[in-house]
Parts: sequence; structure tokens; C-alpha cells
Amino acid sequence: MGHSHYHRQGHNHGAASNIKVAFFLNLGFTVIEIIGGIYTNSLAILSDALHDLGDSFSLGLAWYFEKISQKGRDQRFSYGYRRFSLLGAIINSVVLITGSILILSVAIPQLFDPAATNVEGMIVLAFFGVLVNGAAAFRLSRGSTLNEKAVAMHLLEDVMGWVAVLIGAVVMYFFDLPIIDPLLSILISLFIIYNVIKNLKKSFHIILQGTPENLDVDSLEQKLQSIAEVMEIHDCHAWTLDGQYNVLSLHLVLDKDYSLTEQAVIKSKVRELLAEDSVTHLTVEFECKDEHCEMREC
Repeated sequence: MGHSHYHRQGHNHGAASNIKVAFFLNLGFTVIEIIGGIYTNSLAILSDALHDLGDSFSLGLAWYFEKISQKGRDQRFSYGYRRFSLLGAIINSVVLITGSILILSVAIPQLFDPAATNVEGMIVLAFFGVLVNGAAAFRLSRGSTLNEKAVAMHLLEDVMGWVAVLIGAVVMYFFDLPIIDPLLSILISLFIIYNVIKNLKKSFHIILQGTPENLDVDSLEQKLQSIAEVMEIHDCHAWTLDGQYNVLSLHLVLDKDYSLTEQAVIKSKVRELLAEDSVTHLTVEFECKDEHCEMREC
């Protein structure tokens, strides 16, 4: 049996630093939002403040889990701690959905009895909201972990939400339409829920050990069939730890008995063929052509 590890530095060690910056930017602006929301009497801003408070909590968890995920393997976690990054992404998504549902429960009744708002204050806050969340989203957009992508997506949604608030506030400045404020809250919340559910689907796909999206198993098997010594491939499994660190295991049936030295050469051929693919951790088991394997029928 052969084991090989492709030690690519795909796992972004700057991820924790990126999330830390986003955390402090988000937390600082959340305090400003709460004060500004009360001052302007804007449900949209107070709703976004509640959303950003949940984001800050989630960002703190994401930062913590991202740091843990960089630890190497040990007796407790033989594959390392990479999935803690995924755990952060899931908790982040759950918090956002919960916050959005709470926002909807407050905003929907407001549609029938909208309150007056300080439109000028809303415009100022919305402008700074776009700048602060935009800076944090840009910082995380360069990351590559699922955790970073989840957080970056949430911050990008915040930017879009603030753009919507800015446009709505400008409209209310020229027209007496206070219903725009709760309507914006509802639209932003629904948009967030829709995108978070998509992200959760990806996360659960990984937890359930689904085939990685960036890995074409059929193509890999075709490549390995080109090795002269390989007669058959079976019991092929592919999964991913965190959306980046992909694991592949398979059985290769050889055309005859080979010595350990010859098997090492064949294993090198396998590694060379898969070098350009998204396989990070490879486990190969060699079998003779007449050897019975219970996994062959699986």
C-alpha cells in the first residue's frame, strides 16, 4: 500500500489575520450603527446593526476556528484541525439565518405602520457602511478557505445592503415614503437567507463527505488507466476536509506481481499523473490481478 501527501500551501495561513481585521472593523462599526439607528429611528439601520452584531460574534468564532484549523495532526485528530474552519463557517451561517428571521419578525409589521426616520442621518451612516464593510470584504476576498469565503460573502451582502439603504434614504429624502425603510429590511433579510442557505449546502456536502466540486474522479481514473501496469481501478473514494484539502483513496489492480521497489516506481507514476489535479492526500492500495478484494464489488 502506498501513501503520498501533496504538501501544497493552499491553506491560506493569512486567513486568521484577514478575519481578525474584518472582526474589529465589523465590531467597531456595529457600535456606531446601534447609536446611529437609535438616533435616526431607522428600522433598516437597527436591523442591520443586529445583523452586524451577529456577524461580529460569528467573525470572532471564525477567527478562533481559523487559528485552530492551522494546527497539525495529532492523536485526537489524525487529519489535523482543518475542519474547524468549516465549523466556523457553519456557525456563522446559522447565526445569520437566526438574525435575519428576527429582523423579518420586526420589519413585516412595520410595513403597515411605518415610522418617520432621520433621512439625512441614514444617508451618512449608509455611506460609511459601504466604506467599512467594503474594506473588510475586499480584505477577505483574496482568501481561499471556505471560512474566509463565507465571511467575505456575508460582508459583501452587507455592502449591497448598505447600498440599498443609501438609495432608499436618498429616495425618502425627496419623497415622503417611510415604507421604504421596513421594506429594505425585509428585502435585505431575504437576500441574506437565500445566500446563506446556498453556503450551508456546500458546507453540509463537505461534512457528508461528498465528492469535492473541484475534483473530477472519472477523469482521474482515466488518467490512471494509462499506466501500463494498471489493469483495473476500484474502491475509489474522494472527499475534502475543508473545501481545499482533498483526499483520494483507491485500489489499483496490477497486471502481475511486482517487488516493493517496482511498486514504488508505479506509485511515483500515479503521483506524477495526479500532480496537476486537486488531490492533496493520496492513498493507494495495490492488488494482484488474481487477488480477491471484497471492495471490488462495492
